Formats: sequence, C-alpha cells, structure tokens
Amino acid sequence: MRSTPPNRPSTRGNLRRIGAAATATAALVFTGLGTAVQADAAPTASSTVTYVSTPCATPKHTGDLTCKSYRVTGGLTAFQKQQAARTGITPKAADASTPSGYSPTNLRSAYGLTSAAASNGSGETIAIVDAYNDPNAESDLATYRSYYGLSACTTANGCFKKVSQTGSTTSLPSSDAGWSEEISLDLDMASAICPLCNITLVEATSASYANLGTAENEAVALGAKFVSNSYGGSESSSQTTYDTSYYNHAGVAITVSSGDSAYGAEYPATSRYVTAVGGTKLSTSSTTRGWTETVWKTSSTEGTGSGCSSYDAKPSWQTDTGCTKRMESDVSAVADPATGVSVYDSYGVTAGWYTFGGTSVSAPIIAGVYALAGTPASGTYPAQYPYDYAGTSSLNDVTSGNNGSCSTSYFCTAGTGYDGPTGWGTPEGISAFAN
Repeated sequence: MRSTPPNRPSTRGNLRRIGAAATATAALVFTGLGTAVQADAAPTASSTVTYVSTPCATPKHTGDLTCKSYRVTGGLTAFQKQQAARTGITPKAADASTPSGYSPTNLRSAYGLTSAAASNGSGETIAIVDAYNDPNAESDLATYRSYYGLSACTTANGCFKKVSQTGSTTSLPSSDAGWSEEISLDLDMASAICPLCNITLVEATSASYANLGTAENEAVALGAKFVSNSYGGSESSSQTTYDTSYYNHAGVAITVSSGDSAYGAEYPATSRYVTAVGGTKLSTSSTTRGWTETVWKTSSTEGTGSGCSSYDAKPSWQTDTGCTKRMESDVSAVADPATGVSVYDSYGVTAGWYTFGGTSVSAPIIAGVYALAGTPASGTYPAQYPYDYAGTSSLNDVTSGNNGSCSTSYFCTAGTGYDGPTGWGTPEGISAFAN
C-alpha cells in the first residue's frame, strides 16, 4: 500500500497442487462443497494462477493512497482445484459466470466462525471506507448475498447505506471503475463474515489522506463501531498528525490492510490506534482444523506487509522487544490471490464473478470478526484485544513463511508466537476480538 507503487515483475502467483502423490488417497475436507475430496483427482490443467493489480493500486495523483487488491485472470484457484478434485471436471480458468474463490462458508469454517455468524452481529454496523463512487455497489452486493443465501442487505430494509465523506446520500463522488472493484471486495467480505451486520459504505471524494481521513471520521460519526480500511501508503513524518485527526477513535475497531508490497512498514497500518491486518495463504489440510496457513509472499516485492514504524509510538499493549516503535502487524487472514475469495462486480470489470486477493481481503474479514464479537468497550482500543489472548487457542498461530529479508528475524519471518507478517495469527472463533 504505497503512495508510489514499486517496480514489480509480472504479477502472478503459484497455486500448489493440493496433496502429494504419496498421500493421494487422503481425503481433504472442503467445507462448502459437501464431501471429502481425493488428492488423486486433481485436474490436469496448469496450476499457475495469474492475476493483476486492480487499477486503484496505481495512484491517480501524487500523494494519493492506493487500494491493495489483486484480481485473478487465469489458472485454477484453490477453490477450483478442490472443486475439480471432487467432481472430476476441470472448471474454466477465470470464468466470470461462476464463483471461483472461497465462499462465506469456507471462510467461516477456516476461522471458526460458523456458529457466531449465524447468531451474532444483529444491530452492529460495519463501515467500509473507500475512495470514489461505485454506482453498482448495492446491486452487486445483492447478487453476492443472494447467491450465497445471505439475507438481503438493502437501503430499503435499513441494512445498507451509501454516503459521501460528508454524509450525503445524494451528492456522491465521481464514479471510478478501479475503486469499484475494491468496494465490491470489501462489501462482500464484510457480508461473508457478519451476514447479520448492517453495512455503511463511506465514499471519499478522492484517495488523498485528507479525504479518506474525513470519510473515516464520518463513518464513526454515523455510529459505526467497526471500520474497515483497505488502503494505505508509505510512512511519513506527517502520520502522527493524521493519527490525531483521523484514526484516534477509542471504542471503535478500526482495521487496516498491512500492504501488498512485501516486507516494509506502511501507514495507516502503523497507526497506534488501529488493528494492522496481515495476509496469509489459506489452504485445506487433513488437520483437525481442516485448514492451514502460511505467510503470503509471491516475490520480494509482492506479499503481505510488515515492519517497524519509523514514526508512531509503540502502544502499551505491544511488547515485542526488537522494535521500539509501533510494530506491524497485529493479526492476519487470507490474502494470497491463489487462495483468494469470490467477489461479484459489475462496474469495475465485465459483470460477473471474480477471485480477489491482497490484504484488502483480510482487513474487512477481521472487521467482520470484531463485529461478531460485539461492541467494543468505551475508551478502549480494540487492537489490544488479540494481545490479551496471545498464545491461546483463540488464535491460529501462523509459524511458517516470510515476506522478505530483514535484520531482525521476526519482522519478516513467521515463527511460534508473535511475528510481523501475521501478528499473533488468525481468528479461531471470536474470543480474541471481544472486550
């Protein structure tokens, strides 16, 4: 999530074959597809997944913040590989006519949220802050929710609301195809995790700090106790001022994507007042959990962000000793495009189903988990909550993988306990995200 995107090679990821030949007879349970699947039924199509950055990952103006999402353009995703193994029929790569990424059922299964999602969240509001207008936001959300059997979330029934950064429902920003892809992704992920929650989409006039920050304040003013932000940029000496102006909202769970440019600290993920959300590669496994995760990294310039802030002070609840200032990240969730999520979008691209990745996926997922866990206590900063459950079964510790090279190992390399790329791990239920 840099203001100026780094030079990067052709954006593509590798999706490894599920299961090895030596364990071809082992059953891999794929939640959402019904029965166990056999590893020896893997498709013969190429396993390489290709993807491109969404257009909002490139700033329109100097100093603009960028979204952090990738859209799959070819190859078979983890979802499709499992589907093919179950049915024996290889699906079309990047076929917009049918979902090709993980579903709400899959995500809830992976993070122990099935029960909570069925009963929690009613009356809570998740705010999504993005730049520019998505004119099809509500109708695209309706398609996603209808397909997956989620209750309707519309303006008419009071569940959905779309406003500008000043709170207007009629005077909205100019429409933008790239940011519309991001908006669809964010809305769908909030719905997937907390289907009973209300959703408020706050659209900033542009992707500048001032406008996105104003939208952040408006989201809180409108009553949201959970705010998801899938944007960011390079750190700067101005960020402590932005902290005070835009992100210091006690009693509100504010989640921020950690970045997609691999190792390196980015803002506002390094704000001391937010929950910095890293990214993982999420795969099915034969473990009791049924899933396994590693750090998401595709190359030295592509993967989840992490690092030690140069400017923000270390919050009292963060106790790692290698970084004297704010350390990024706190927790994590799926972000690898090759193990990405299904999204419906009709304005950013040709109307249809797409698979998305990036830490733009993980931030709204974690916002949804906070919402399932209930309203934060007044005067608290919910970024602290997972630290109170550090090392417990309430979090899935991600212990393998890295997002680059660093002089202090845990800044960029996963291990037992806390590490920069994945924080304290991924949700296993809602306990670690409650007061």
